[in-house]
Amino acid sequence: MILDIAIIAAVLVSALVLWSPQVHGSTTWQAMTTPLASIIGSGFLVLGPILDASYGKYAPLVMLGLCVAAYFYGSALRFNIARIEKTGDRRSPAAEAIETIASWSLGFAYVISVAYYLNLFGAFAVSLTEVNNPFAAKIVTSAVFAVIVFVGWSRGFKSLEHLEYVSVTAKLAIIAGLLVGLGHYFGGKAVSGELVFNPPELTGWAAITLGFGLIVTVQGFETSRYLGESYDAATRIRSMRWAQWLSTAIYMAYIVLFAYVFQRGELELNETAIVDMLGIVAPVLPGLLVAAALSAQFSAAVADTGGSGGLISELTRDRVSARMAYIALAIIGLVLTWSLNVFEIISYASRAFAIYYALQAGIASVGALRSGKPPLAIFYGVLALLGAAIALFGRAVEGGTA
Repeated sequence: MILDIAIIAAVLVSALVLWSPQVHGSTTWQAMTTPLASIIGSGFLVLGPILDASYGKYAPLVMLGLCVAAYFYGSALRFNIARIEKTGDRRSPAAEAIETIASWSLGFAYVISVAYYLNLFGAFAVSLTEVNNPFAAKIVTSAVFAVIVFVGWSRGFKSLEHLEYVSVTAKLAIIAGLLVGLGHYFGGKAVSGELVFNPPELTGWAAITLGFGLIVTVQGFETSRYLGESYDAATRIRSMRWAQWLSTAIYMAYIVLFAYVFQRGELELNETAIVDMLGIVAPVLPGLLVAAALSAQFSAAVADTGGSGGLISELTRDRVSARMAYIALAIIGLVLTWSLNVFEIISYASRAFAIYYALQAGIASVGALRSGKPPLAIFYGVLALLGAAIALFGRAVEGGTA
């Protein structure tokens, strides 16, 4: 009971701080909420059980690797933002062509990510009910696809934009409570000498390719690249960097507290495994987590649906309207929903985003070379090759016991 009260107090205090005029009124913080909405959205729901089950005691190192890789790709995007600002968006025809391909790849990645978000939405929506099964989850997911298309077709998403700050605030506040609960549980295990150091289930190439398939779980920082109408380049660069720093700190604290307290085989590894695991930590946590998951997944799906529709409309010069893009997105999303599981969708989404990151790193490499910075050009070139490798070799998690 005392722990539940402490968790709820942490949630309320964090929410009050995030809604304070000093924070809510900060331009940089407002710019940070867009990338944060994705970076610590879906990944926070699935990464703990996946990394713990697959990598055991080395889970924090893998988490650090994912965050560092994401930060490096963020660096390439920040370089491109600064270069566009400096040159006035004067690019060679080749660079312009690559940027167009990158935009198409991002639009396609958004299509897959919406399926990923809404499949998690469906899974968490039924996780605490008597109909907690894959079929019921897919029915919920399909219904939400219909709602999103209806809203986008009839009213557009402007009326839902305010959800982003609300969902990010709620999510961060609940994460604060979750970390309090995990910290208490971890401390108790440490004091009693009961910390668990599971050996890794995967090693070698299998471990690497699974890591490749998880890059989407720390995706979202690239959204800062497309906020030029709302924020200047310096603000977008700073907010992306700070969002990645904050998300890395949260993820590392989370995985360190999570990875050493559960025995292997204790629970089944599925998309909602974290609900059962946190129920062991404190009774109040599953309900809070499901509330955060539903809010975060819906708002992220709305954001990516709008982003995909807008990109496709722009790239086709309005030959394909945003409305028609929403319908195409929903059709593809429903096919993915009924033909794949969440972990497979995560893998495909990771590959799609990896292609986008590889192209952006390639653009940054060419830009750095033209700016007289060969070492930076080589660094971004290596990132481009890594992105291509992720797209080729990333693989999905296999369900089982965690």
